[in-house]
Amino acid sequence: MRTTLIHRIELVLVLFVAAGMAVAAQAGRQGGAANAGINAVAIDPDDIGGVVTGASGPEAGVWVIAETTDLPTKFRKIVVTDDQGRYVLPDLPNANYSVWVRGYGLVDSAPVMSRRGQRLALRAVGASTPVAAAHYFPGNYWLSLMNIPKADEFPMRVPRVTAPINAPEPAAQERVLANQAEWVFTLKRGCEACHQLGPKATREIPKSLGTFDSTAAAWERLVRSGQVGSGMVNNVYALGGRDRGLRLFADWVDRIAAGEVPQTPPRPQGQERNVVVTLWDYGTDRAFVHDIIASNKRNPTQNAYGPLYGPDWSAGALAVLDPTEHRRSMIPVPMKVEADRQKLRTWSPQQVEAPSPFWGEEIVWTDPVNPNQPHMDRQGRIWFNSQMRADQPAFCKTGSSNPYAKHFPLDQLAKGLAAYDPKTGKFELIDLCFGGQHGIFANDADQTMYFSTGFGMGWFNTRIWDETHNDERAQGWCPAVIDYNGDGKITQGWTLANEPADPTKDRAVNGPPGYGVAFNEGDGSGWYVAGVFAGPGGAVPGKILRLNRGANPPATCVMEVYEPPFGPGVQDAGHFPQGIDADTNGVVWVGLAGSVHLASFDRRKCKVVSGPTATGQQCREGWTLYPVPGPTFKGTNVRSDYYYYNQVDLHNALGLGPNTPILNGTGSDSLIAFDQGTKQFLTMRVPYPMGFYTRGLDFRIDDPALGWKGRGVWAANNNRVVWLTEGGKGTPSLMAQFQLRPNPLAK
Repeated sequence: MRTTLIHRIELVLVLFVAAGMAVAAQAGRQGGAANAGINAVAIDPDDIGGVVTGASGPEAGVWVIAETTDLPTKFRKIVVTDDQGRYVLPDLPNANYSVWVRGYGLVDSAPVMSRRGQRLALRAVGASTPVAAAHYFPGNYWLSLMNIPKADEFPMRVPRVTAPINAPEPAAQERVLANQAEWVFTLKRGCEACHQLGPKATREIPKSLGTFDSTAAAWERLVRSGQVGSGMVNNVYALGGRDRGLRLFADWVDRIAAGEVPQTPPRPQGQERNVVVTLWDYGTDRAFVHDIIASNKRNPTQNAYGPLYGPDWSAGALAVLDPTEHRRSMIPVPMKVEADRQKLRTWSPQQVEAPSPFWGEEIVWTDPVNPNQPHMDRQGRIWFNSQMRADQPAFCKTGSSNPYAKHFPLDQLAKGLAAYDPKTGKFELIDLCFGGQHGIFANDADQTMYFSTGFGMGWFNTRIWDETHNDERAQGWCPAVIDYNGDGKITQGWTLANEPADPTKDRAVNGPPGYGVAFNEGDGSGWYVAGVFAGPGGAVPGKILRLNRGANPPATCVMEVYEPPFGPGVQDAGHFPQGIDADTNGVVWVGLAGSVHLASFDRRKCKVVSGPTATGQQCREGWTLYPVPGPTFKGTNVRSDYYYYNQVDLHNALGLGPNTPILNGTGSDSLIAFDQGTKQFLTMRVPYPMGFYTRGLDFRIDDPALGWKGRGVWAANNNRVVWLTEGGKGTPSLMAQFQLRPNPLAK
């Protein structure tokens, strides 16, 4: 018996040693292959290159990240491995780098210190559990686990509750969500307009909040945190009432806490492996940088290699990045009447609803100026909206002799317009009657800026202003009124959208608050998105409007309105436009944030553009909808991504060709480009730090002769709450450059 046991032990030992020798041999073969692969990877003296291998051999489609703090601001460069696991990190500044591997199905590898000019064999680390692997998934994948109401649960009665914490609930103000699309709009616009849903900070309840009787109570306490807690909790209540809204999120976080994970995102494929992402820390650790500007949209070679600018809504300043010197700075934005700064109402409440898990009772934002959405003119000046004063100028208001004020007076205070000249370091401040959500330069001789507004559209003639410095003479505006009676002009006495239709009169458009704005080079028309801030019925399906100013505005201002295909008989309905842009062929491109489509609209295909039937759905033939790949909410075909904005790369700054539409993958750490030739989407992901939230983007060609190295698309982390980004409190905003190489090993 004892002899048999000894023989068995000896046999196990032999097998164990043999297995170990086999593993060692396999590792040796892999190591030899890796070393051979490394030597085959060509690099320049300012590159780092090599091979990534895992337990089964080369790891294709994973990210290699190089990070340094040796430069004046933290710097990162990120590339993707090819089908043999090879990589090249090109054109690195002189510094010491921490290099590691991140990818789907993996956990982060241990960082390896390196300098440029070296080759590194990196070892990928497989995730031991699905939960460990899912930690690195983008927010929209985690959000897709939410059990949203099914289509047959509508119409849904919503008792509107707006009670402050510790106060008794007031009588409910009831409203009705007519369909699932309105519910999706309420979720995405109510929550994701400020931050992603799905990152770790939003899908887990921090232990520091304390103990609660239920997850619903814990969730309610979490969203009441900080200065904007009352707004956040009201957005939760809007999803079906207090109890239903809280149950929805409680169920979501409970299932995640119990180990439920989303579907695995695909690793980068095809041209996605050619993407190079370069990142700089930018702004401050409490920044709300609302969009950025790198160049002139109509001339992207302007400001080559120069600084980038982003209005910081919270700081009342321009955040600046010099990508050549790797330096960041801040330029305070002045007011026209500096004493008015204390009179203005801040955008963020100046009290804490409940202590923040990050900031406690601290007031983080004191933000009366709220600069946003910059543009660069031909002189290199940076133009953006900003609060200038505490009272509305008299020439805007009722009783003024201004022809636009007579036509449509604007009595409510609006933001002004600021122009910053980097050459002189000086600001020029201009009174605008209409403010503006977004603006864009036309390519006309007047350098006209068009703005979407709360009522329609406005414009500012920079040539007239430069010649006269007369704020009033340089601007004009028109309300959103369609030529309902078909006489080719807009006359006084139009009917409102909620009044009975009169075929003899023109008619105002329902849900007019504007957001995205575009200029059509083909016919000189202005376009904007309406209804983004509207309640149920206004934003679904949403509208885009076209302005033709005519020869004698405001009398000749004519608006046209078009809605994405929606309603009975529509198979793939589109809804909730937010961004808009136009290509050089006259086609308008729209990001449909609710239904998650990229949509094109070609007005030349329309049979009806005015008259009593031209109220939205009259030109379905002008629309083409392209569903964007991505996860869907649990048990539905409703996609869970969110697009804050979109723009068209007119001059091939990315490398997919002129007129390439690009979406802000705001809910998915990405920019998403559409190749019009192949009709395929290219996702350019920022895998680190997770939580990269974009509101806009810009294009610049630093040197056309350098090919891909002299071109790029720029975007910034525009999160309302930057501390929700990976890294937590202390994390500033980020500036990113996206470049597209001809292959993953191009150096």
